[in-house]
This record gives sequence, C-alpha cells and structure tokens, in this order.
Amino acid sequence: MCGIIGIVGNAPVAPRLVDGLKRLEYRGYDSAGIAVIDAVGDLKRSRAKGKIVALEAALSDAPIDGLIGIAHTRWATHGKPTVANAHPHFSGRVGVVHNGIIENYEELRAEFNGSRNFESETDTEVVAHIMDAALTQGMTPKEAFAHTLSKLRGAFALGLIVEGEPDTLFAARLGSPLAIGLGKGENYIGSDAIALAALSSDMIYLEEGDRAIVTASGAQIFDESGAPVTREKTHIDGAAMATDKGPYAHYMLKEVHEQVRTTAQTLSNYADGDGVKAVEGLDFTQYDRLTLIACGTASYAGHVGKYWFEQIAELPCEIDIASEFRYRRPALSKRGLAMVISQSGETADTLAALRYCKDKGLATIALVNVMTSTMAREADIAIPIDAGPEIGVASTKAFTSQLMALYALSVLAAKQRGAVDDVTQLMRAAASVPGLVGKALLQDAQIKAIAKDLAGNHSAFFLGRGPHFPLALEGALKLKEISYIHAEGYAAGELKHGPIALIEDGTPVIVIAPYDDLFEKTVSNMQEVLSRGAHVTLITDSKGAKLAGHMAHAVLIAPDAPETVAPIVLSVPIQLLAYHTAVALGTDVDQPRNLAKSVTVE
Repeated sequence: MCGIIGIVGNAPVAPRLVDGLKRLEYRGYDSAGIAVIDAVGDLKRSRAKGKIVALEAALSDAPIDGLIGIAHTRWATHGKPTVANAHPHFSGRVGVVHNGIIENYEELRAEFNGSRNFESETDTEVVAHIMDAALTQGMTPKEAFAHTLSKLRGAFALGLIVEGEPDTLFAARLGSPLAIGLGKGENYIGSDAIALAALSSDMIYLEEGDRAIVTASGAQIFDESGAPVTREKTHIDGAAMATDKGPYAHYMLKEVHEQVRTTAQTLSNYADGDGVKAVEGLDFTQYDRLTLIACGTASYAGHVGKYWFEQIAELPCEIDIASEFRYRRPALSKRGLAMVISQSGETADTLAALRYCKDKGLATIALVNVMTSTMAREADIAIPIDAGPEIGVASTKAFTSQLMALYALSVLAAKQRGAVDDVTQLMRAAASVPGLVGKALLQDAQIKAIAKDLAGNHSAFFLGRGPHFPLALEGALKLKEISYIHAEGYAAGELKHGPIALIEDGTPVIVIAPYDDLFEKTVSNMQEVLSRGAHVTLITDSKGAKLAGHMAHAVLIAPDAPETVAPIVLSVPIQLLAYHTAVALGTDVDQPRNLAKSVTVE
C-alpha cells in the first residue's frame, strides 16, 4: 500500500522523484523519502514524517540530487510512522524502497546474530542488510540481488540502488505491482502508471516473480528462475492518466461529479443500442452459480450485483469478502464462475481469492478499472469498468461504474439464459442513469445543509432493504472513511434484532427507501426508530416523499429512477452526504487517516 518511484537517467532526479511521489500519495501518506547517488558517488537520502510537503521542506533545508534515485511514500504496516521507519532504508552501500510485507523478516534479522545494527522497526530494512552483506562477501550486485530475493518470503515490490553502481536500478515484484517506464536516455520504475505519467507513456509491467536490472539505456528482465525474459510493452495514453483537480476543492468532489460521464462511459462497453453486447468468451449458460469476491466498497457493489443476477438473470449468486474467502475453504461448484471486483486490480486479498478459484478449476472474470493490472492479466476474462483514474481514497466513480458494469452483465446473463425475452427496457433503464446522476448532483446545497447537522454527532445508522441494504452499508462506510464518525449500515428489518438498543433521542438514522415493493416495510422500520427518538433523514424519490416525507426530519428527493437501476442513482446523495460532513468537520477528505487507495497487503 506504499508508493515507489525510481529514475536512472541523464538529468537531476530529485524534483521529478518528489513530483512522482505526489502522484502516488493516494497510496500512503504516513511518511516519505528519497535517496540518490550524488555527483561524487555517495548514497544520500532525505526523509520526513507525514505528507510530501514535509519532505519538500526537508529537501529545501538540505538539498540532495543526482542522476539516479529512488523514492517512497509510506502507509505503515511494520513500525510507527516515524522518520526512522520511513523509506528508503540504508545498509552500507545499499538503499531500498519496498511495498508489501516481508513475512520472514524476524527470522532473517536473527540470522545476523547481532552482527548488524538495525535502525528501524520495519520489515524492509532487512532487505538492505542482506544485499549489503552479500556485496561485502564479494558477490557482484547482480548476484547479490538474486541472492537477496531468494531469501525473502511474502509480498513485495522492491527498488534498490547501490553505491558504486551509479547507472543501475534494481527492481523486483512478487505479489505487489511494479512497472518499468521507458524513456529516451533514461528509464524509470514505479508502483503504477500514474506514478510515471509525467515521465513515460510506454510501460513494461513486471510479472509475478520477475526481477529487473534497469539502466539509462534499457532493462534486462529475469523470471523467477533467473532466466532472461521479454515482457510486452504497453502504451499508456497520458491524457487518460490526468490527475488534476480542476476547479474542485477535492479529488473526491471532482470524482463524484465525473459520474455523469463515467457511468455513461462504462455503459458504452456493454450497450448495443437498446441491446446488450456479448463479452468474448463469456457464456452464462455454462455456469450454475456465480461467486462474486471483493473487498470494501467493491464488495458492496457485488452485494447489489447479487440482487441483479438473481432477480434479473435467475442465476444463483453469492458474494464473499475476499479476505475471508479462501480461509473458510468454500465448497465451489465445478460449473461455477468466479468474478473478482477491484478498482486497482491489485488488491492483495482479492488477487489471492482469484488464484484460489483458478487452482480449484473455476472459470474466472476480473472486473477492474486497470486493464493492465495483475488481476486482469491472470483472470480468464478481464472486463473493464472504465472509470478512469480515481485518486480520492474513498471510492465514488469506481463504485458506480462497478454497479453499471454488474447491471449490464446481469442483463447479458438474463438474455443468454432466457430469463427475459427482451432486454430493451432493462438497457433503456441503464441508459437513463447518467442523466439521473446529473439531476442528483443538483441536490448538493440541500445535502450540505443536512451534513452540517450530521457533523455534530458521534455515530449514525444507515438503513435499507433489498438492493438498498448494501447501499446502506456503503453509505456507512463512506461516512466512517472520511468524517471519522462511527456509522453502521443495516438491513432495515434487522435493526430491531439488537441494534435498536442504541437508538436514543437525536440518533441520526439515514433511511434509503425509494418507492418500490419494499417501501412500506422500510417505512415501518423507519417508524420504529422515530418512536425511539431517532433523527431521520429519508432518501427517497418523489412518490416516496409524498407518502412518507412528512414523518422524517429531513427528506432528500432523488430523481425518479427505474427500480432496477435506482441503487446507482441513489449512490450520489450518500457520497455527497459523507463528503460535506467531512468538510464540515475539517478532515482530510482525499487522504483520510490510516487509509490508502491500493491495498496490496493482506
């Protein structure tokens, strides 16, 4: 969950390393640092606790630079976020940056038997010590690098520089993504394409177990066995990686507003006029069960998708949290289809679940936003959500694009399985979503006023039924993530089975209830909390507001939407509610504490 960038070239690297870190700050912002080999050949570094601005201040006070360097922004796993624990870590001639976890680091430390001085609490520092010890014993840098990797267990992306090797970057990946960027007269390494966007449009994505020796003139790549290999070069459109906030105060707000475009963009991959496009290699008639696997927000998208696949396509479907999936040793149908859902395509738990399903012989699909990601490459079929880069840690446009893709796929499944005779109305409903999202955004001022009241509370509840139950879970998650207000989402009928004991005078309860077959039942649950003093905000449509709006303390009237796609449209007000609450509290909306965007460790 940390960010890495490295440059070996023909011009000073420090300012560009820092710029790359700014692009990667969504991956971690507990601390940051850079290391270079300077003009006289010495290994130098600068590190700071906190965000990139603190590193910039340190570099302003004590500049360092060179023609080769590595840089890192950290999300802490081993050791507190301190300067001593910040990357890069040094030992003798070696500097290293690392994303992931070295699982056997304590065992490796013990092998030195006290002969080396460890300065940090991190698992990473042992990597530098192992390589420096190998160099001291007479190994060449290339040999020492291979030796070091052979000792490590866990998941890692690594970038190293070695004093005395001023024109070589050493890089490796196992379980965490790493790319090589190709330039003219210089080359780069980075955790993802966004890190390298300002430097290169041509990338080589290292595969599992790969290591690379990167110089200004090229890159040698070796597979896990040490054999030289050639990996495919991918051209990335720089415009597609634009990460400017534009006129918006935060990336999250920008990305919420982008949903008018991104939901349409996602749908364009699946819609064929009023029909639905086939997906190459995907025939839902071949499967008797669908298993959706994801983490966090993506799992809630999958939870909504479960309703669609079962109600529209009549395909049995289950949703699993990726971090629990393989540990419960699920009984999987031989005619089952597994679909993993991930914005980054690198989420460690979800990737492990994908590999578990492949090992069990299931057909696999990856529904991802990054088609060059590990999941996309390893799944039998890769399907895009096509939301574009999402920088805000709290997912918004990726969530609604995941929903749109899942909806379209459920319609495709319904068509292929003969569950519906004509998909025209279903796809017209999908086509209405971008316009309805635009209308929902017009409620911003009203939502801001409600958020001002919500900001004065320490906890909140979100309630929903049917496909709006997972939307309640997502609403609670958004509020927790960025405002730090404790929030819980419940199926509305479940509240009286225990949690209603927590309702007291003034407890905020957000009820998501557009007019549908479950509306009256949800309103009954709303009355249960009202009678116990809850302060209720009802998110509904015009008919729901007419029938029950007078009961609630506040009403948000969302645009009238076709029942099947209402969860996509109603995502907008719950996102804006969390956003404006966080702004009212003065929290860091785009980079909330303790969180990172791409979770590449278990």
